[in-house]
Amino acid sequence: MTRNPTRTRTDERTSEEQDESVDQCPECGGNLRSDEEHGETVCEECGLVIEADEIDHGPEWRAFDAKEKDEKSRVGAPTTKMMHDEGLSTNIGWQDKDAYGRQLSSRQRQKMQRLRTWNERFRTRDSKERNLKQALGEIDRMASALGLPNNVRETASVIYRRALDEDLLPGRSIEGVATASLYAAARQAGTPRSLDEITEVSRVDKMELTRTYRYIVRELNLEVKPADPKQYVSRFISDLSLSEEVDRTARDLLDQARDRGIHSGKSPVGLAAAAVYAASLLTNEKVTQNQVSEVADVSEVTIRNRYKELLDAAEGDDPGTPAAV
Repeated sequence: MTRNPTRTRTDERTSEEQDESVDQCPECGGNLRSDEEHGETVCEECGLVIEADEIDHGPEWRAFDAKEKDEKSRVGAPTTKMMHDEGLSTNIGWQDKDAYGRQLSSRQRQKMQRLRTWNERFRTRDSKERNLKQALGEIDRMASALGLPNNVRETASVIYRRALDEDLLPGRSIEGVATASLYAAARQAGTPRSLDEITEVSRVDKMELTRTYRYIVRELNLEVKPADPKQYVSRFISDLSLSEEVDRTARDLLDQARDRGIHSGKSPVGLAAAAVYAASLLTNEKVTQNQVSEVADVSEVTIRNRYKELLDAAEGDDPGTPAAV
């Protein structure tokens, strides 16, 4: 069977003319405008109505102010990097109840259990998604135990996804990379946690955490600034139930110590704990070194050594000479 080339060209030319006529008025050739309020398509030049009774794709409700619009608008849950499928899949609840709160029958419960099983299987299609699901669950568990906000969890999830996409996991445990991602995200967000605190809630030891963290930061070119001791002060002050004056004094001590170069080579957690202890002495809200040590998870020896250096820096003396307190 042969096709007529002349007829084919004629059909193509006709279809092109029809496409052009959609954007132009058939009477005067003017531009068309869609009037959504009246559901019509009209010509801007002569006012000819080309189409009427068009389908309204907007909501079926009306709102007369911004508050009413927010209350009536209906949308799904936002996508999130904290879930392996970004929250786009269906989640079947664990309650064996219907929409009216009534208990399901035995047969219906068995059916729902089978649906949950198959739903979980479909949500993780391959080994990569299973890996991601386990790691993001681990990140959420540790972040909850450490009291980290959602933005840190989101950042940690993104870091882990990047490590997985760039094939950085072979030879390393899922828990190790997940813990390193959370540690890096906490430091980037300005809410750092010490290595000891991270290790307490993690399933890997401190050595594996530090080794994996350095590897992840280097391979992904993460910009992680050195931790500022002042970022720990507010949390320690809150846990010890001290006043705002102690907070301000501790920050002033750390600023003066930084100006004199005492921060270099010192643990930021130890400096923050020593600043809180020294500030409590200066403001007559005394706490014991043992109390600060338990909150900051550093030794009392570190606090004794560092707080003397901070007081010397505040008085303008040589940090090597002991302070009289």
